[in-house]
Amino acid sequence: MGRIARAVLIIVLFIIFFEIGLFSSYTIVTSEPPDVKNVIDMQIEGITSVINSDTVNEVLIKDPTNLNISNKQSVATQIENISKVDGVNVDSMNATTYSDTDNDNINVSIEALGYDSPNSTSSQIVISQDPSYKIVANGVGNMSSDEIIIDTDSIKIESILKLY
Repeated sequence: MGRIARAVLIIVLFIIFFEIGLFSSYTIVTSEPPDVKNVIDMQIEGITSVINSDTVNEVLIKDPTNLNISNKQSVATQIENISKVDGVNVDSMNATTYSDTDNDNINVSIEALGYDSPNSTSSQIVISQDPSYKIVANGVGNMSSDEIIIDTDSIKIESILKLY
């Protein structure tokens, strides 16, 4: 019985020190005394939202669904025009989504490898087959049988990473 009482006492002391630290940091950050009721209500609401079975799917991280793009060439051309690269590898392009594929409009994340312009040195053109950029874009598409048709006007570039 002594071990259980000691464990409960340690847990209670931990909670007390945590709350004291929380209130003191609130005071330091806001330069005002904390509203104890609102801070405790916020903590309880946060804990119950994690435990609530209705929001378990929001807490869990799902794997994205891989999609086959039916209009790869037009998507590659649009990404090439927007990102100002000299070429996009159609074979390396992939699309994923976290959205339900039964919906009409599906938000899609597109990744592709881009190429820089050929280097010219001393009147020699050297064409490298190594990609120069990794391009991440977002767009909206519609499912057609097992493939997605991405609206090229909805494509927006998220990031362009230089590969070394």
